[in-house]
Amino acid sequence: MALQFVKDNVNIDFIGKRRLGFLLSAALIVMSLVVMLAGSGLRMGIDFAGGVIAQVHFKDAIADEALKKGLEKYDLAGLSIQSFGDTGKDYLLRFSSGTESSVSLRTRIEDSLRKGFAENPATIERLEVVGPKVGKDLTEKGLNALFYAILIIAVYISGRFEQRWMAGAAMAACLWGGTYVLGQVSTHFLAGSVGTGALVCFALGVTLVVCFLMRLNFALGAIVCLMHDVCISLGVLAVMGVDVDLNVLAAILTIIGYSLNDTIIVYDRLRENLRTHQDKPLDFLINRSINQTLARTVLTSGTTIMATLALFILGGGVIHSFALTMLVGVVIGTYSSIYVASPILLALGSTEFYVRVAQKPEYEKPGEHGIV
Repeated sequence: MALQFVKDNVNIDFIGKRRLGFLLSAALIVMSLVVMLAGSGLRMGIDFAGGVIAQVHFKDAIADEALKKGLEKYDLAGLSIQSFGDTGKDYLLRFSSGTESSVSLRTRIEDSLRKGFAENPATIERLEVVGPKVGKDLTEKGLNALFYAILIIAVYISGRFEQRWMAGAAMAACLWGGTYVLGQVSTHFLAGSVGTGALVCFALGVTLVVCFLMRLNFALGAIVCLMHDVCISLGVLAVMGVDVDLNVLAAILTIIGYSLNDTIIVYDRLRENLRTHQDKPLDFLINRSINQTLARTVLTSGTTIMATLALFILGGGVIHSFALTMLVGVVIGTYSSIYVASPILLALGSTEFYVRVAQKPEYEKPGEHGIV
């Protein structure tokens, strides 16, 4: 007998609880924005902020305060320390860097550790140096990667589910052109006062408005879902004080792909139900589609969570931030595919336009009605 996690005839009223889901999502988004903008904020790693990170290992365990007090009298600007592992012997040291080479920085750190902790020798196991210009370039490229990923997804959803490839492509071209022009204006006339982050936020806002005006309901639902996942995931990282580095960016992009895949599964089943049950109300069809794909959602999300949890627990400190971001993102992405992406279709109205386009014309044989 096959093992079943979800029965075939399951009929959970997800749509009936959509208002509770919207309230929960709104509360999480508001809290995430408050933490990121008005609270402690996102801790940008050296990949984006620039600076030096050194992983040091002491012979004996040492307290955080003792380490910080022992190093604060040396010339390590903006020094911050973070425990690494559970033994109390490994720490990550972060501080700002000037124009020194990695060799001179290593020598300076070793001298500081030797003078400050002569009785407890330490070794440098890893040293990374990123200049401010490189950090700025990586930040801009990371933001652009997030924006273009979401924009291409909007084009794909518009064509795949609403048969409006040209409308989606035109929207993408206009947004890309508008963002490029604004960037050039900022660079040449405003002394770069408008940053890449502001441009990306503006472009995403315009994308949502254009999708709404053009009635690209499926694309709008998917984009809102992805922005929901990214915002809440970053909010959790801000609360936990995790540094946002290239590993976290890779995890965010992976979350976008994972959440989109989960959303498309539900949308694809909804598309089939719209074709075969045109007499049924939209809320019934959406709820039916979610329940029909629930077994797949539980199995896929469950196995992914198990894998990321294993990485989080056993993967070590180097991959810790990636595994944590993935773990949070998979949970949020699974939730949003059910309680955000699908209910948005119902909130936006009917899908009569899609049904009309998706219908295939009936083929009439020559002479079928007496006319050749």
